[in-house]
Amino acid sequence: MHIQTLQLKNYRNYADLEAGFENKVNVILGENAQGKTNVMESIFVLAMAKSHRTSHDKDLIRWDAEYAKIEGRVQKRNSSIPLELIISKKGKKAKANHIEQQKLSQYVGNMNVVMFAPEDLHLVKGSPQVRRRFIDMEIGQVSAVYLHDMSRYQKVLQQRNSYLKLLQMKKTSDTAMLDVLTQQLIEYAVKVVEKRFHYLHLLQEWAEPIHSGISRGLETLKIEYISAVNVSESMDLSKMKNEFEEKFAKINSKEKDRGVTLLGPHRDDLVFHVNGRDVQTFGSQGQQRTTALSLKLAEIELIHSEIGEYPILLLDDVLSELDDYRQSHLLNTIQGKVQTFVTTTSVEGIDHETLKNASTYYVKQGTLDRVK
Repeated sequence: MHIQTLQLKNYRNYADLEAGFENKVNVILGENAQGKTNVMESIFVLAMAKSHRTSHDKDLIRWDAEYAKIEGRVQKRNSSIPLELIISKKGKKAKANHIEQQKLSQYVGNMNVVMFAPEDLHLVKGSPQVRRRFIDMEIGQVSAVYLHDMSRYQKVLQQRNSYLKLLQMKKTSDTAMLDVLTQQLIEYAVKVVEKRFHYLHLLQEWAEPIHSGISRGLETLKIEYISAVNVSESMDLSKMKNEFEEKFAKINSKEKDRGVTLLGPHRDDLVFHVNGRDVQTFGSQGQQRTTALSLKLAEIELIHSEIGEYPILLLDDVLSELDDYRQSHLLNTIQGKVQTFVTTTSVEGIDHETLKNASTYYVKQGTLDRVK
């Protein structure tokens, strides 16, 4: 899979942009604050219908403009599909093959991307929210059902939190509604958790040998899912439901006092173990970076195994953050099989065949020109 063309209208610092890309490595050069990352972000947004940098869609719209539009054509093995996303203050409209998609969960998955940016190096030592976002983005690309269940879970969670707030403030004393919302929340929570267990198991299968290769066979990576509820990969949905019901019953009064939902997939976490030790707490910076790199490379392979095509790889200013050995491992892995976009201020010091054969573009103040 690769993106052939990209058009931007009123996107960030781009008034109008039209560009064509080849199915190989595309290097985007330029000084800082000229718009390199905005190009990468626009490809990501076209695929995922959301940004990896901001949760506020209005940030994507050019100053004083009413809307932003991203268009692109993605070439798959058996088809070429035009994609279009319009972002306005009223919301988002997405089209695939010129047909408007009623739900964004139906749109996501037409184009698959893996983003690797400097903040992803904080995947291991960052907050649980970073790791939850990583797994949600990954599963969402290959499972529309997961996106739907997660969306429903978030809506019920919002309603439940609002009702808990009413109980906390003594504006209602009726707990029957809370019981209904709790049951609805559990219905979606167990589906989300089951999918997470399944895909983390697959991710583990890919990440472990990749990590072993980067560490020259000296380290073994294990991924553990952490939940406040006593659930496991071996449980069926009914057993999971029982565990959730028991846990919610135990913390019922505490939730009413606090006015917020205290457990569920929105509070779960991942822990990465290297040679049996928690790499977040006890790992060196090198081990943490190897773990992050292994996870991203595993993500590429997992998507390929699920859909039969490699995703598009976006390397946003990350090569300079990796030492020569990890840099080479990354470039060797993608060589010849993954359309890749690399942003950097300079390719000096990066001596690799992959970059020597790349197409190069130069960004300056919202323009993108191919270097002949």
